[in-house]
Amino acid sequence: MIVTTTPSVEGRTIRTYQGIVFGEVVSGVDFFRDFGAGLRNFFGGRSAGYEEELQKAREEAIAEMCDRAAKLGADAVVGVDVDYEVLGANNGMLMVSVSGTAVQLD
Repeated sequence: MIVTTTPSVEGRTIRTYQGIVFGEVVSGVDFFRDFGAGLRNFFGGRSAGYEEELQKAREEAIAEMCDRAAKLGADAVVGVDVDYEVLGANNGMLMVSVSGTAVQLD
């Protein structure tokens, strides 16, 4: 599955548009990552725990989108957009959503 943020795939022609596809992941951030991130926020530095969780959620959302595109018979997803949101009463949840257009290429 070709996944690109561009509206086309260089060197290939879009034969058919299969529709818009989405992938969403909502992930909780645990206490220990929150605690470690709080210390790094106070003392400075990067939060490896949060970065790993963000990367994992993004990869899962893209994989989900690709699975949905494949079920439509697509071999590429173009115009992909990735969005991040925090959810929950205490902002303890991370949502990653991706969307794009599923297409068949010549």
